[in-house]
Amino acid sequence: MAEKTGISWCDHTFNGWVGCTKVSSACDNCYAEALMDHRMHRVEWGAERSRTSAANWQQPGRWDEAARKAGVRRKVFCASLADVFDNQVPSRWREDLWFLIERTPNLDWLLLTKRPQNIAKMLPDPRTGIRPWENGWPNVWLGTTTENQKEADLRIPHLLAVPAAKHFISAEPLLGPVDLTHIPFRDGDARHKQDVLSGDALIYGEGVDGRPDIVVRTAFGKLTRLAFVIAGGESGPGARPMHRAWARSLRDQCVAAGVPFHFKQWGEWRPVADLSDGGERFERVGKHAAGRLLDGREWSEFPPERTTDAARKTAEAEA
Repeated sequence: MAEKTGISWCDHTFNGWVGCTKVSSACDNCYAEALMDHRMHRVEWGAERSRTSAANWQQPGRWDEAARKAGVRRKVFCASLADVFDNQVPSRWREDLWFLIERTPNLDWLLLTKRPQNIAKMLPDPRTGIRPWENGWPNVWLGTTTENQKEADLRIPHLLAVPAAKHFISAEPLLGPVDLTHIPFRDGDARHKQDVLSGDALIYGEGVDGRPDIVVRTAFGKLTRLAFVIAGGESGPGARPMHRAWARSLRDQCVAAGVPFHFKQWGEWRPVADLSDGGERFERVGKHAAGRLLDGREWSEFPPERTTDAARKTAEAEA
């Protein structure tokens, strides 16, 4: 869980525990449920959360050491079979995860959640002896799933309210169009408690409602912008098709804002023709045959990486 992964936007996946509860339409055909029920013979998905083995918890240390020696950074998706900010998970497990993340500075940890409203209350607690979160840890990216406009509007404001080295979204499975340029943010400033302002989550630092002088503030300070957008279609039994217009719109929004866009896959269905009524015709070919080309090219962009100590020393020596 997992030394290697087929997920194009990370190098490793890590699950400190396994298990989750379905919370939105993106969960309807949960790949983790199918994996655990059929391959690992779990009786009932969501019935309980199970901590993984001590040997599994030791793997990130080895990844970190290998990255340090190579002078590179590695991306770890946490958690692919669970949710870090699940309120049904024992807080001690999450504390152990924070300590593990702190001890692996050569790994960039991508924490993807469908529960961003829980992030603020589940950040590292300095009372346990760990360093405070403050403006975020340099090796932690915070992300949320946004499968449609409803979830984007609900989740992105919670996500951007918490400071982080990078914020990102995963629009996978993408089940409908998503406009990131008009997200409703509630102003936390005492003078504007009831104000709901329309903000562009891709260029948020430049203001809201078209006015650069208006800044939405939270308990942590002003909101920031998304640094990374992932999109992809659904795979597996019961998969729903993803329309080209949905994927193209997200890509075009990112290109216009200069935000890295990563198109992971079409999923189970491939669009093959436009229909006269504005719809599309799809054929089910499986995710490998459908591939990950969008308008004839791969979109595999990432945010700029932090410079590792080893790379910095090499550059200094060559200067």
